[in-house]
Amino acid sequence: MTDTGAATPVPSEDEAAALADDAVACCSRLIRFDTSNFGGGESRGERPCAEWVAERLTDAGLTPVVLESAPGRASTVVRIAGADPAAPALLVHGHLDVVPAEPSDWSSHPFAGDVRDGAVWGRGALDMKDMDAMMLAFVRHLERTGARPPRDLVLAFVADEEDAGEYGARFLVEQHPDLFEGVNAAISESGGHTVHLPGGGRLYPIAAGERGSAWMTATARGTAGHGSRHNDDNAVVKLAAAIGRFDGYAWPVRVVPVVAALLDGLSRHLGVTIDPADLSPLGAAADLVSGTLANSVNPTMLRAGYKHNVIPGEASAALDGRILPGTEAEFFATVDALLGPDGTRTGDFRAPVSADHTAPDFAAMAAALRAHDPEALVLPYCMTGGTDAKAFAALGIPGFGFVPGRTPADFDAWQYVHGVDEHVLTDSLAFGARVLTSYLMTDPRVFA
Repeated sequence: MTDTGAATPVPSEDEAAALADDAVACCSRLIRFDTSNFGGGESRGERPCAEWVAERLTDAGLTPVVLESAPGRASTVVRIAGADPAAPALLVHGHLDVVPAEPSDWSSHPFAGDVRDGAVWGRGALDMKDMDAMMLAFVRHLERTGARPPRDLVLAFVADEEDAGEYGARFLVEQHPDLFEGVNAAISESGGHTVHLPGGGRLYPIAAGERGSAWMTATARGTAGHGSRHNDDNAVVKLAAAIGRFDGYAWPVRVVPVVAALLDGLSRHLGVTIDPADLSPLGAAADLVSGTLANSVNPTMLRAGYKHNVIPGEASAALDGRILPGTEAEFFATVDALLGPDGTRTGDFRAPVSADHTAPDFAAMAAALRAHDPEALVLPYCMTGGTDAKAFAALGIPGFGFVPGRTPADFDAWQYVHGVDEHVLTDSLAFGARVLTSYLMTDPRVFA
């Protein structure tokens, strides 16, 4: 590897070619493991995939562990010793499970892992077996070159991210916290990919926060009765009224610090003042902001009754709540007010998380991106959804979203993530493997 003069090593031409080949081959092979996660504890294929990953790591001279949280629900973790054992370690984690895919909807089988037309095709190509493949390509790079990263790296290939993480990251955190000893930062999905700006600029947003989640069951209770008689205490009517209140409520705009940093950076770059009420000057970057200006609640499921002619005494709705960092108290007070006196709620709450976008690791990621795209604009952003970063935050590990990739303006990744004909461009995989390698071989303390 060569040094750019800014303490950011860059793979040589031959090293870059090998990284690209390995990333494409590993991505294709990983996709051929059907690791569909159906939720509720039902999944397939995670154990064979985790064992295959462990074999690749072992072949590279490492000593991984495969940990099973329940039959078939396995994760693989390995620690790579760095040049300075006293330096704080970095966690790099990617999930092996994917959301299900219906083969009849796809132009080719979703678990074939075809490499054609300049892309690797299949479920998980963008979410997130591309990152898993880049991690494995980096390990192969270390094996070929004999290089050592400046600090310990903990690589975790985990199960169950596409559900609650109970059988993956949360299991590792609760049952095997020793694996992450000395770790003071983490990277995973999603960020580091190209967003094309008006005027031709290229933004690479790195996630430095994500909204929390409150998956709630709201319940209204009333008086059961005959369906032929009017009932002033109808639980279904009460629940419907509450859902109407949620639908009609305009959550107030709350520009939290990480969103403010993104808006400020874009304003400076574009030379315009950005009003949160009008994001049109941002072009494609508006999507990075629009979903993180406020909290949200969306009804997703309904349940009531058991027969046409019986008014039930209880009705419930599933509510998907998303919460900006620092607004938890306001969120739950609003939810309770909208539910009203006849509604109650239960559910699972995972707090929002954030990381310091002025930290040395963020600067090191930005430097790695600029080493491979000198025109890169790198700014922090807040994710609308959630990742396994929430689980690792329980160990005091701040997480960044950083899966580098470079795509043309007409490639809309979000059209394919969890969608039909998911695919990752091979050129983007090659770019991402180079950037990831540069970052992992950088000592962030030089940016302190």
